[in-house]
Amino acid sequence: MSTDHKTVMLFIQETLQNLEYIKGNEIPNINLYMDQVTTFMDERLASTKRSAEDKILTKTMINNYAKNNLLPAPEKKKYSKEHMLIMLFIYYFKNVIVIKDIEALLNPITKQFFQSDSALGMADIYEEIFSREQEQMKLQQETIATMFQQSATAFADVEVENKEFLQLFSFLCSLSFDIYQKKFLMEKLIDEFCAAQQETHKD
Repeated sequence: MSTDHKTVMLFIQETLQNLEYIKGNEIPNINLYMDQVTTFMDERLASTKRSAEDKILTKTMINNYAKNNLLPAPEKKKYSKEHMLIMLFIYYFKNVIVIKDIEALLNPITKQFFQSDSALGMADIYEEIFSREQEQMKLQQETIATMFQQSATAFADVEVENKEFLQLFSFLCSLSFDIYQKKFLMEKLIDEFCAAQQETHKD
């Protein structure tokens, strides 16, 4: 791909617009065997793959989630819609935070809302969170576009070969720092939540 500003900006816009998520009503309401789960996830999240060979979800991953207390046990080797919703949360979280932190976040959710008689269920939680997807995507696109425009002015006064690449590198560094800040904040919030939970159990 060329590193000229117009080409990169178009690539950014197209990439973000093609990023999809699985809507709650697209998940089957029937229990599925593991092979069916992995096939469904692989097909529906294909746009998030970096390469065609990447796997969204494997049998080993699912078994590890269960061993790490992230995923409730299947019913007669079948996984419900609620199981799949939890797997989706894990999929998005695991790209940012470690398994221990995901466990700290999901355990209270599954304990209270997984297959419960509560007025609020796992599907309701998923829909409420992802109903904001379009708004969040628009805000992110605007933020990223601003960051890119700012990076286009980097090294403006320097006469050097491959200046466009240096400006692209500046943009990638800005994205990296943005991710770093958000990851740092997530970890601190999780630590505070876990510490509060421990204090509550002491009383």
